[in-house]
Amino acid sequence: MTHTGGRPGDEFDRLVPAPTDSLSVEDKVALTTGADYWSTHPAPRAGLRSVRLADGPHGLRVQDDENPDHLGLGRSLPATCFPPAVTLASSWDRDLIRRVGAALGREARASGVDVVLGPGLNIKRSPLCGRNFEYFSEDPLLSGVLAGAMVDGLQSEGVGACVKHFAANNQETDRQRVSAEVDERALREIYLRTFQIAIREASPWAIMSSYNRINGVYASENPWLLTEMLRGEWGYDGLVVSDWGAVHDPIQAVQAGLDLRMPGRPEDPRVREAAAVGSLDHAALDRTAQSLARLAERTAPTAPAPIVNHDEHHALVRRAAAESAVLLTNRDNFLPLTPTAGMRIAVIGELARTPRYQGAGSSAVNPTRVVSGLDAFTTRIADAGAELHFAPGYSLTEKHQPADAIEDALALASRSDVVICFVGLPGHYEAEGRDRTTIDLPTDQLALLDALKDVPATTVVALSNGSAVTTAAWRDGVDAIVEFWLTGQAHGDTVADVLLGDVNPSGKLAETVPVRLADTPSFLNFPGEHGKVIYGEGIYVGYRYYDARSIAVDYPFGHGMSYTTFEYADLRVTTHGAANQLALSIELSVTNTGTRAGAEVVQVYLTDRSATARTPPLELRAWEKVRLEPGTSTIAHLDITREDLEHWSGAARAWVYEGGPATVHVGSSSRDLRLTEDIDIPGDPVVIPLTIWSTFREWLTHPEVGPQVQRILDDRGGIKGRMADLLSDETGRDSVLEVPLQSLLEFPGVPLTLQDTMAFTGQRS
Repeated sequence: MTHTGGRPGDEFDRLVPAPTDSLSVEDKVALTTGADYWSTHPAPRAGLRSVRLADGPHGLRVQDDENPDHLGLGRSLPATCFPPAVTLASSWDRDLIRRVGAALGREARASGVDVVLGPGLNIKRSPLCGRNFEYFSEDPLLSGVLAGAMVDGLQSEGVGACVKHFAANNQETDRQRVSAEVDERALREIYLRTFQIAIREASPWAIMSSYNRINGVYASENPWLLTEMLRGEWGYDGLVVSDWGAVHDPIQAVQAGLDLRMPGRPEDPRVREAAAVGSLDHAALDRTAQSLARLAERTAPTAPAPIVNHDEHHALVRRAAAESAVLLTNRDNFLPLTPTAGMRIAVIGELARTPRYQGAGSSAVNPTRVVSGLDAFTTRIADAGAELHFAPGYSLTEKHQPADAIEDALALASRSDVVICFVGLPGHYEAEGRDRTTIDLPTDQLALLDALKDVPATTVVALSNGSAVTTAAWRDGVDAIVEFWLTGQAHGDTVADVLLGDVNPSGKLAETVPVRLADTPSFLNFPGEHGKVIYGEGIYVGYRYYDARSIAVDYPFGHGMSYTTFEYADLRVTTHGAANQLALSIELSVTNTGTRAGAEVVQVYLTDRSATARTPPLELRAWEKVRLEPGTSTIAHLDITREDLEHWSGAARAWVYEGGPATVHVGSSSRDLRLTEDIDIPGDPVVIPLTIWSTFREWLTHPEVGPQVQRILDDRGGIKGRMADLLSDETGRDSVLEVPLQSLLEFPGVPLTLQDTMAFTGQRS
């Protein structure tokens, strides 16, 4: 069921009446495009106020009206820079993400912003996508649920969330016009499913259509996408806004289901002229008026603007980023580091002094403050009485690499006990508007890591990047690696908190880290050519692909170590009847068997042995994050809904789940499965509508038509001739059963007619 959203205490189960009685056609036309770059037109006679939008999604980007630069890219007002989606996704923590969303909502409300353009929840089809730092995961369930938590937090403060980019915007190359050529099952199960789940979880008040085309049709002008599916099948009742500059034919866009074209082009006469001559359905204009009125009411201020406590929000950034850190490897449990008097610690890497803590492009935030790793460690190490020295090791500007940078860093490392090496991707490596070409670190950083592998000091690597980077070439030369992603403005304190043990890392990878770019599912089909990109991997995205092909990975989906250990036991799986919305209930015991408090993400995957759909070896179906003190246990409870087990059937034109044998796997990652249980899940039979091109087998096995066809054959003396010989032969039988009935009717001895089949298909139409 689709929720309708609203603020706390407001069920908001009514529809806002369309102000059609008091608005002229000219008024309604004006509402279809913005008044300027960031606000909608008011309609005073209907009491409809202007709504202000602003960039997100991990921090507010509002331009200074006294010193504007149109898009606000250069002179936005200071705001808290929260960790972006790539980081928060690794927390797998709905409550934490909801808190971040609420804090962002408070800052938006205090700034007079009604709608934040975020979160982004496009699927990470390829690790090369230049905007992956804004997206959550390669898995639609994880992405949709976590995005829903962000939406819920934002809208709890009366600020609308605008989820984006709808849909199949999985690359930056040629994004303004490229056509994503994707089959319907993959489109629905992977790329649209994440939006469908976010709408189910939290009902965002706005959704942004993407620039690209989907199977040849621009998303902003696609009636199947915006009306038939979004509003019809999903029951969505919010505003649909275009990405900035994504509309090419505004008449077609309004007719297709787009409400608001941005940025504002009130001088464009095309919609006005079409409405005047009757070539634009006035019902579409009424829909736009309804949507804007509903959004204005939902975001209407109900109390004085909140006073933002930036210190509290900075502390939330610090905690959220630390909770999201992923401990990739930790040889001999060296981490956490305990500095002692006289210990010599080398901090190496320009990123320690010049931190990379957010993405680039329209999401760039002007932070209220920034803490570097070097500053944080200098203070903390000094307090412990240890020595700290720094060497940059490389430059963040490729054209100005100091010749002796690596030699200086190596000399420092050689006289140190511990090396903390900061590496990652400079800002120009990944950004809106362009994709990467490699999953490796920059060559100078790789050279630095290669030089450090032979020093006697223990080496810890802190990674800062918004897209996955492979560690395969250098991981064996270091002692520990922590993936911090992009931490937000409290960067240095976050890194220190984790490496020094004030926070036990509990993050899990929300995407697979491959060994080689050539191993990735979309390698041969990214970023496409001649205006098209073919999604040749179908539903086999991320871990689904690596598992199906048994490909070794650098780190698997769901991976993440801890400073403590967890034991799983006593798995109990309860199946529910086919009429129950819940398909499975799962319980198991989780025990912290180590010496530190920590959190574990218990992950449930399902192997579905469907007879009618080809399915990946494993699919994530549930998870729960549990926190435990040393030596304590808890019972983890996880439910799986029947809806989340369904697959799209193109033949049935529906979401279906037939039930049957399956295996439940519970573990700490997609490749660390601790407990399994074989089960049989009740379901409903999948009935495929018959056509003249259905196979003879499909006709005979159809639960209603099959017995009738068999009676006709028996009454007419059965099949004779060559087809009868083949049917009686064990080897030849399948060849006949797989023949389309249209073709079978052409053979002598088959006592069925075209009229017979037309009568049956007529019954089924």
